[in-house]
Amino acid sequence: MRALISVSDKTNLIPFAKELVSMGIEIISTGGTAKLLAEHQIPVKTIDEITGFPECLDGRVKTLHPKVHGGLLAVRSSAQHMDTCRTLGIEMIDIVVVNLYPFEATIAKPNVAFEEAIENIDIGGPSMLRSAAKNHASVTVIVSPERYTDIIAELRTHGVVSENTRSMLALDAFCHTAAYDTMIAQFLKSRLTPNEAMPTEINLSLSLVSPLRYGENPHQKAGFYRSKRKGSSFSDFEQCHGKELSYNNIMDMEAAWQITQEFDIPGVAIIKHTNPCGAAVGDTLLEAYQKAYHADPVSAFGSIVGLNRLVDLKTAEEIGKTFVEVVIAPDFDDDALCHLQKKSAIRLIRLPHFTARYDGLSYRHVSGGFLVQDSNTVLINEMQVVTQTIPSPKDMNALRFAYTLVKHVKSNAIVITRDGIGRGFGAGQMSRIDAAEIAIKKAGEFAKGGVLASDAFLPFGDTVALAAAAGIHAIIQPGGSKRDQESIDLCNTHGIAMVFTGMRHFKH
Repeated sequence: MRALISVSDKTNLIPFAKELVSMGIEIISTGGTAKLLAEHQIPVKTIDEITGFPECLDGRVKTLHPKVHGGLLAVRSSAQHMDTCRTLGIEMIDIVVVNLYPFEATIAKPNVAFEEAIENIDIGGPSMLRSAAKNHASVTVIVSPERYTDIIAELRTHGVVSENTRSMLALDAFCHTAAYDTMIAQFLKSRLTPNEAMPTEINLSLSLVSPLRYGENPHQKAGFYRSKRKGSSFSDFEQCHGKELSYNNIMDMEAAWQITQEFDIPGVAIIKHTNPCGAAVGDTLLEAYQKAYHADPVSAFGSIVGLNRLVDLKTAEEIGKTFVEVVIAPDFDDDALCHLQKKSAIRLIRLPHFTARYDGLSYRHVSGGFLVQDSNTVLINEMQVVTQTIPSPKDMNALRFAYTLVKHVKSNAIVITRDGIGRGFGAGQMSRIDAAEIAIKKAGEFAKGGVLASDAFLPFGDTVALAAAAGIHAIIQPGGSKRDQESIDLCNTHGIAMVFTGMRHFKH
């Protein structure tokens, strides 16, 4: 038997190669891999000894040769193939161990040069993998060092690698090359067509991070997948305590992150079913958490808590007074982590690049396809006062805070805030008046002196009338309805300030 080894990732390569040699398997290798094997006194033939042709063009051409691909692709059961190989002096290759040039690591470098990225596009490696995987009836193809132990075990026990294992390894190889090509395509698109309105084709490559207990419901299977291309911020979270995450946990975690990363000062969002039940900002993280919690302590039970600052012990102690499913934050200090880890059920999530906003494309799956759009990274076009009552600078800050929250609440959405606290949330209603009624009911007496935000324009005066009756003194909305004047006039009648933003924030 012969094995061709050419790898970038040399993890556990030496013990694996030694095992192969001990079983009488001849090793062929290339470049740096051959040099490393020779340094460890492992018998190895270089690729040019096999092909009779030197590596050339700075190593760009070495394995692209009939004596390599013939040895991989020849059908062993075909007499014609075998006769041809004997005539041409092509010997069979039974095992291929290849992983590719580190393109992913290369493009992850800050300000990587285009030329350097191009030079790290592997050509010979994918070709060998595809040849070996196509002929997996006879050839064992290995792309991951994690497979070495199992392969050695099969060879030791049976003298060959089983048909089932070869098939699964071939699947690994095609997934590996597909992901590699996808990464290259994504990089080239980002460099060559950065201003393209919508790409004509979209290539996605996702790796399973972990299976989940179930999906939205116990009868649904689920898993969490991460893009192979780093830098997507939220997906790079790290779990530092607690039982495994659920599908719904991760959905709610993202909602908590999206809200709290909007705040420039300490901020907290308490999430239930992807909507906030309480949100607040404060001079300290502890203050922000206490304000957010007391906005709706009943709904806070079993919630997901997002915080945009390092969690300290005092804040951790407050969080620990009620049952929460997940806490997600940039980090936890040692005392806070120690305190929260005493609770076995709570999940603690660290997101190092918490404030790094994702500004790429946003995907939503529908049956048989995807809806794709730009990420919603803008908040307000302009703050245009349209009423006789002029908001104070403090009111304008309050209105901006309310509009920040309503951007992240499911449509139809109404949010009522006061003193840096979001307490009244009307989310996901079929009519805006229903959303307003729910928000006002949730806010209660808190609404008096507060401000109201709507994610879309107010086509009728009914929402303004409800707001006036509840004691709201300022409203922020996109504007743009043919009946804007009705709402403006009603605001003027009740002495309510109204601000248009020119920016709608539907969230479905």
